[in-house]
Amino acid sequence: MSDVVLQAAGRAASRSRWKILLRRSANWLIYGVLGLGALLMVAPFLWMFTTSLRPMREAFSLPPRWLPGLDATVESYQRLLSSTVPMGKFFLNSLTISATVTLGYVATTTIAGYAFARLRFPFKNAIFAILLLSMMVPLQTTVVPLFLLMRWLGLVDTQWAITLPGLTGAFAPGMSGVFGIFLMRQFFLTLPTDLFEASRIDGAGQFRTFWSVALPLAKAQIAALSVIIFTVTWNDYFMPLIFLNSIDKMTLPVGIMSLREPVGNSSAMSEVIAAVALSVLPVLVAFLVAQRWIVDSFIRAGVKG
Repeated sequence: MSDVVLQAAGRAASRSRWKILLRRSANWLIYGVLGLGALLMVAPFLWMFTTSLRPMREAFSLPPRWLPGLDATVESYQRLLSSTVPMGKFFLNSLTISATVTLGYVATTTIAGYAFARLRFPFKNAIFAILLLSMMVPLQTTVVPLFLLMRWLGLVDTQWAITLPGLTGAFAPGMSGVFGIFLMRQFFLTLPTDLFEASRIDGAGQFRTFWSVALPLAKAQIAALSVIIFTVTWNDYFMPLIFLNSIDKMTLPVGIMSLREPVGNSSAMSEVIAAVALSVLPVLVAFLVAQRWIVDSFIRAGVKG
């Protein structure tokens, strides 16, 4: 009897060891796949920063070098900062436009998201459905009437041609304004109804409830939305290319191209890469700081609808 029990215990222990081994193997396989994906994502950025630190004659050598060697130099950055192209002005223009659009966009979409989530008004669901359908309309199909409107207002070749549409939340460079409304609406729907009922019992109106109850709880979502919109606006190339003509009003994505023809030198690709590396750093740092909030906001956006 004891032998049977010992054999059964041995088989159970063997099965347990196999399960542990299989579980560890599966985990290592998952880690390997995720690591490979992360490497593929990091490789272009690594090549960009490495190339910006190499001598111009070796910038595009094949096979590519992924790490800077002993010959690393800041020659490209020195030529970039000493060139006649106003990189500092481009940076300030991008910062001004991105900050203004982000503040206006987040303010309007947060209010609209709260209204669609917690207020009652006629045709609310139908209006929200129409807004969602507008996300399927490409930006390029609306840029012509928008350009005609800005020209009628006399705002072409000014920063207002880009910032004003973004302030309303109806349009954001490179992204539909409905995105922010949808994201904030989904979050406000996840909040317990008891919070709003208690606020009404205490005599608070809709604005007071929004300002004192809902808004403080949405700090993480607002921070995530701000980083997303700031990044999209900072990297936008299409809208500044259409509306801005003067070189002193250009943003970084458009201004970087002035390092080539017709303003600059068409062979200065290492300077272009150095400029791109500098322009990537602010949004990269912002994303790394706020990535936890970004992931949390998207998780909450899919909880309830």
